Amino acid sequence: MPDGTVKQVNPYSGTSVWTVPRRGNRPLGVWSTTPVALDPAQAGRYCTFCELRYAETTPEKARFERDADGRWAARQGLSARQVRRHPAELRLVANLFEIVDFDYWRLNYGYEPDPQTAARFAAYVADEAGREHLLDLLRVRALAEGVEQAQWAQTPERDRLARGIAFFAGGHDVVVARRHYVEGATHDDQLASAGTLSVDEHRHYIALTVQALAALYEAIPFARYVAVFQNWLRQAGASFDHLHKQLVAIDEQSARMELELARVRADRHFYNRDVVDYAIGQGLVVAENEHAIAFAGFGHRYPSLEVFSKARSGRPWEQTSAQVDAVADLLHACHAATGAAIPTNEEWHHQMPALAPPMPWRIVIKWRVSTLAGFEGGTKIYLNTIDPWLLRDRVVQALAALQAQGSLAPGIAVGAHCPARPRSLRYDRADDVDE
Repeated sequence: MPDGTVKQVNPYSGTSVWTVPRRGNRPLGVWSTTPVALDPAQAGRYCTFCELRYAETTPEKARFERDADGRWAARQGLSARQVRRHPAELRLVANLFEIVDFDYWRLNYGYEPDPQTAARFAAYVADEAGREHLLDLLRVRALAEGVEQAQWAQTPERDRLARGIAFFAGGHDVVVARRHYVEGATHDDQLASAGTLSVDEHRHYIALTVQALAALYEAIPFARYVAVFQNWLRQAGASFDHLHKQLVAIDEQSARMELELARVRADRHFYNRDVVDYAIGQGLVVAENEHAIAFAGFGHRYPSLEVFSKARSGRPWEQTSAQVDAVADLLHACHAATGAAIPTNEEWHHQMPALAPPMPWRIVIKWRVSTLAGFEGGTKIYLNTIDPWLLRDRVVQALAALQAQGSLAPGIAVGAHCPARPRSLRYDRADDVDE
C-alpha cells in the first residue's frame, strides 16, 4: 500500500496477514537485562532433560553417543543401568504426559504393541533398576492425574507396572539434545539452541527425528499423520528451556491440511508456482544448497522462515542422507541466524504415507515475537510485525556473518549469492530427481 502497509495472503490456508510500518523496529529477544550467574554445582541438573536427571524421563527408545574419538554411535534398547552410565548426545524418549496417549489407540482402535516392543517392555520390567524406574514415573503421572497417594499405594504392583507399556508403545515421542547451556556457559542467557549446535550435531538431531517419524508410522497403523514440532523457549510453549523436538501421532488430518490438500489436488503446480517460485520472484530467498532452499515466508501470523526440500519424495524417511542433511543444514543456518533469544516454533510438513498428491517436505520456523489479541480475534486479520523483505534482510545479514565465521555447513549460498535464475522444483514431474 502507498503508506508502506504490506497485505499478505497465506497460500496454504488463505489467512489474511497485514504488516504495518514502524511496528517491527523493536528488540525481539527475551533475555533479561541482568543475566543470572550459573551455579556450577547444578551442571547437568538444570531441568528434567539434563544428563544427570535421566531417571526423571521415560525409558530410552534410542540414542546417539560419541566415543572418545568423537565418532557417533547409534544405540537402542538400553537398560536403565546402561542409560545412566554414559551421557547421550541425543536421546529419543516417550513423553511422560502424552497429547494422544496409548489408551487412545488401544481403546478406540484395538491397538496392541508389536512383539518386539512387548519383549522390550518385559525385559525392562524384569530388571530391578528398570522396574523401579517405571514405578517411580508411573507414580508421578498417577498423582498428577489426581490419584490419591494412598490409592496408588494400595494398587497391586503388577497392575501399576502394566501401565508402563505406554512408555514403549505410545505415539508421543521426544528427541532431546544433550546440552542445556552452551559449552563454557557462565550465565542463564547462554542456552543451547538449535543454532548453537555444530553442523554435525544438528544433522544427527534431524536424522534421529526422521528415524522416529518413520518408526511411529510403522508402529501405529491407525495414525494418519505424525505431527513434528519444536517449541523453543517458554514463550513459544516449551515446558523446559532445553532443546527438544516432539512427535505426536494423530488419527485425522487437520482442517489446515484439508485446505492444503484441496489446493494441490486442484493444481499439481501449486507448491512450485504459488510458493517457491513466487518467493524466488519476490527476492525472498535467504539461502540455498544442492538439495534445499530457504526463504522468508509470507502469509504467516508470525515472521517465518521456510525450508523446502528439493527431493522428489515428500517423505523424509524416503530421502537419501545427503538430501536430509541438506535440509538439516539450512534449518541449522536459519536457527543460527534467528538466535537463541527469540522464541520460535518449528513445524514440519511432509507427505503422509498413504497420500498420492505431491507434497514436498518443508519446515517452517515461526518467530513468536508478538501476541495475538482482540483485533485478530475480531477481524481474523493478523498483524505480523515484520514483513517478508525486512525478515529476509535481517536473516541474510546474520547468515553472511555466520558464514564468514565458518559456522555454517559447506555448500550453502547466502542471499545475493543464491543462483539468480528462475526455476521450479517441479515435484510433480517424474524426471525431476536430484541424483
